[in-house]
Amino acid sequence: MAKKVKKIVRREYTKTDVKELRAHSKAKTPVVKIAKQMKRSEGSLRQKAIKLGIPLGHMR
Repeated sequence: MAKKVKKIVRREYTKTDVKELRAHSKAKTPVVKIAKQMKRSEGSLRQKAIKLGIPLGHMR
C-alpha cells in the first residue's frame, strides 16, 4: 500500500497571533518553544518575523 501524504494546512496569522509573536520576540523566547505553543512550524514563524521586521529567538 502507498503511504499517506500529509496534507498541508495553511492558517492565516490573526492580529492576536502577530501580537503574541511580537511579545515572544521581546522576551527572546526560543523558536522551538514558540512553535509548539502556537502550533506552527519554525520556518513559518521565522518567515513571518522577517516580514514584520522583528528578531526571533536569541542571537548567537
